[in-house]
Amino acid sequence: MGRPGYLTLPIFSVLAAIGYVYYTTVFLAVAGWLGLATAAGVANAAAFTALAAACLATYAAAASRDPGRVPPAYLPDVEDAEIPVHEVKRKGGDLRYCQKCGHYKPPRAHHCRVCKRCVLKMDHHCIWINNCVGHENYKIFLVFVLYAVIACFYSMILIAGSLLYSAPKAEQLGSDSSKTSIIICGVILCPLSLALTVLLGWHIYLILQNKTTIEYHEGVRAMWLAEKGGDLYHHPYDLGVYENLISVLGRSIFCWLCPVSTNTGNGLRFRASYDVPLSTPPCDLQKIALHSH
Repeated sequence: MGRPGYLTLPIFSVLAAIGYVYYTTVFLAVAGWLGLATAAGVANAAAFTALAAACLATYAAAASRDPGRVPPAYLPDVEDAEIPVHEVKRKGGDLRYCQKCGHYKPPRAHHCRVCKRCVLKMDHHCIWINNCVGHENYKIFLVFVLYAVIACFYSMILIAGSLLYSAPKAEQLGSDSSKTSIIICGVILCPLSLALTVLLGWHIYLILQNKTTIEYHEGVRAMWLAEKGGDLYHHPYDLGVYENLISVLGRSIFCWLCPVSTNTGNGLRFRASYDVPLSTPPCDLQKIALHSH
């Protein structure tokens, strides 16, 4: 596993897959079925090219963008009435402190063993981009997965049309090697489309509840402990569907699918369902115990 910011085998694999699918779809499937000299062929080739370019751009951005670094001088202010939730260690109730980095952890931040540092609002470390997915690149990562899902299904449609068209007229498709390449591409796209669709659905589910992957697993344990004690557990950052969406995708609906990070806040403090008026005494603020990573 390579260091963050370096090209690794998984990254080369992703780039090779994008290149292979693009070449097979445009220059074999579309060219053999619709032809690149027809209006329909040019339109589909141009649309798929734009989609492939969007995939490459968002992939590069997700892989190269810093997911969010904790400022060295960060210090939680327990007396700040605007921060109603302070995450503490499950054992002892102390404010979360990273021994490896030598600083306190902001809410929702976790230490990544691969990146060897704490990441703001860390979701997970992804080997396919050789980078963490966190506060600053989460939306870009999500948009990349969305574009990749659309591209996969679009490619499968074009490949299926090419194969169906060429079935009664084998000579129209070209050489046997071209047909073999198209079939191999289709075989690769089937599990790839399924995996990416599941991944997209999973992250849509998380966004609707304003959770990260880490917080989901912590919430499962917290819910079990709460039920065991006869209490109810509520995720502290769940603000409702619309507020959850804009906290990740941004306030402008027209920019939700744009490959830019428009999430709200600086990653050091987050609105919570426990928000209280500023006049509330600091001693009444509620502390939520989450697992320390």
